Amino acid sequence: MQPITFLKLGGSLLTHKDQPATPRPEVIRRAAGEIAAARQANPDLRLLLGHGSGSFGHVPAKQHGTRAGVRSPGDWLGFVEVWRQANALNRLVMDALAEVGLPAIAFPPSAAGLAHGGRLAAWPPAGLQAALAAGLLPVVYGDVVFDGEWGGTIASTEDIFVHLAAELRPGRILLAGDEDGVYAGYDGADARLLAEFSAADMAAMGEGAAVGADVTGGMAGKVAAMFPLLATLPDCEVRIFSGLRPGNLAQALAGEPLGTRLR
Repeated sequence: MQPITFLKLGGSLLTHKDQPATPRPEVIRRAAGEIAAARQANPDLRLLLGHGSGSFGHVPAKQHGTRAGVRSPGDWLGFVEVWRQANALNRLVMDALAEVGLPAIAFPPSAAGLAHGGRLAAWPPAGLQAALAAGLLPVVYGDVVFDGEWGGTIASTEDIFVHLAAELRPGRILLAGDEDGVYAGYDGADARLLAEFSAADMAAMGEGAAVGADVTGGMAGKVAAMFPLLATLPDCEVRIFSGLRPGNLAQALAGEPLGTRLR
């Protein structure tokens, strides 16, 4: 049995992050088609799909400070609004997956996960494992979660992947965004794409190409979240690459070494 692959479709890929609640419908449809093609080409592919909330969830999350905790009645109204927006984008993604015949089923973090002190602390994996065993495509996404210390917070897709990796032990984690990978000197004229990027390189990297509201850390946060996982699963292949380039998702799922590998 092949090890499971975790694939994230970033919010910067699926939405215009500088325009509130503005999807990229053509990108969402194309991504769904490439995932369907990859599964058809490799029927043994075991895939957990995740996606960011982009300009749907991040805008109200930033407005209400949801990531930092939920305590007042106004905070809880913001919590619900972030949930509503994250769910709206998930619905668009799920509809696109259904249109290409994928047996996708959503696992909302707000219903399944619990956090403590801003960190995802519990998510029983039995449902996800049952979906995978049945040949379905489970889908998770950045969402609000209840928090035993802070009331509520936000779990990013990377947070979810890191937590679930301990039980599901993925062989690959593929992070598809709107950039080709991690760059050195991103803001300068001599910017160059890095084939590999390590924890030792982390201090030299800024926020990368994050544009618009992003309450879960931009490129730096996404990269940093993966290094503790690699420490416990050193054989896991983690890559950051562009999903905007047609064909890249299918190629990455087929094993092509796209973008930047984290090590």
